[in-house]
Amino acid sequence: MTLYAGTFVDTPGDPFTGDPGDALAEAGALLVREGVIRARGSLAALRAEHPDEPVTELRGGLLVPGFVDTHVHFPQIRAIGGLGMPLLDWLERCALPEESKLADRAYARAVAGEFLDGLLASGTTTALVFGSHFAPAMDELFAAAERRGLNITSGLVLSDRILRPDLLNSPETALADSADLILRWHDRGRLRYAVTPRFSLSASDEMLDVCAQLLGKGVWFTSHINENVAEIAQVAGLFPGARNYLDTYRRHGLVTERSVLAHNVHPADDELEVLAEHGASVAHCPTSNCALGSGLFPLRRHVEHGVRVALGSDVGAGAGLFLPKEGLQAYFIQQLLGADGLPLTPVHLLYLATRAGARALGLDGRVGDFAVGKDFDAVWLRPVAGSTLGVNLRHACDTTDALARIFALATPADVASVWIRGVPGRDPR
Repeated sequence: MTLYAGTFVDTPGDPFTGDPGDALAEAGALLVREGVIRARGSLAALRAEHPDEPVTELRGGLLVPGFVDTHVHFPQIRAIGGLGMPLLDWLERCALPEESKLADRAYARAVAGEFLDGLLASGTTTALVFGSHFAPAMDELFAAAERRGLNITSGLVLSDRILRPDLLNSPETALADSADLILRWHDRGRLRYAVTPRFSLSASDEMLDVCAQLLGKGVWFTSHINENVAEIAQVAGLFPGARNYLDTYRRHGLVTERSVLAHNVHPADDELEVLAEHGASVAHCPTSNCALGSGLFPLRRHVEHGVRVALGSDVGAGAGLFLPKEGLQAYFIQQLLGADGLPLTPVHLLYLATRAGARALGLDGRVGDFAVGKDFDAVWLRPVAGSTLGVNLRHACDTTDALARIFALATPADVASVWIRGVPGRDPR
């Protein structure tokens, strides 16, 4: 066992359903045994109860739960920064050519390492990862994630039309390759599988039927929805019998409590009602939505309909893997929406970056906060000496104020250490 002493801050409550101040909790120490939190409280109280346990001092800055990214593309880690294009143009010119390169297994191995190390350096310990179109590349991702101990849910990307030919598979091949990956990787340690059609724009009804067969194996589901108005119009033309974009998935049984749909910038009210009814979640990707000009996310409407929302970085359209940056951009978007926006506090932002994602991924019993019995996945945000963040933290009046300054100013350089189920994944500076 080890006693960790520091300022531990988490959100065991939900600030969207109650007073944000009541959702925030703070502790001075955690007792960790075999990677699991066994007790929390003041350092004095825990030392009195466990006088023989070693103490690891983590002074300065804040310790928060490991970040949970609910939408990020591993094949796009080398494609960040393609600005000035809407979604469909960006896919054609930036994302898809890069994704095609993962047909080379050695290339995929290198990309998987860069991607996962990037997550770790940014404090992300759990992620729902949009995978590759190539099964060997998925083997490389899962194997590399297993070596690092990360909580990764991912799957082979399925498409059988519209995209460039080298990224297409037949429904029969998609079923066979996906079933094989599920057999070998799903529920193996901290790894899980997600059925992943790219979007219904590139997936026929036959392919979506395959997705339904695979979802019956007890895995997860993720895809894109309502990201861009041109995309929405094309989907409507391809599915004339569907009531809306969400219905292209719903009528195949793909909208469930194990479904996480990315973006949803332009939802209809009846789509929000169906998402809430089925317990599905939405991954809000603020920097990507702004970079591609997709629109301003209607968070208030999601919350009022009872739809669960968490954060996604959406690399490579997003501007990096650091989820506090996404939280800050989410705050900006709600400010710009004025009366239609939902004002966010620092407590909301921490919740969106941690426990909201754990809930969306069905991992709330294991990660997302520092509750006793959960895995010790943690990020130590300690500012670089002499930095503006360091100056501001010294002048914060309370924990909420310190969180505000972290979301406004922190960068990956301020990630001093990361623990993955109690094991240091990034050594302290």
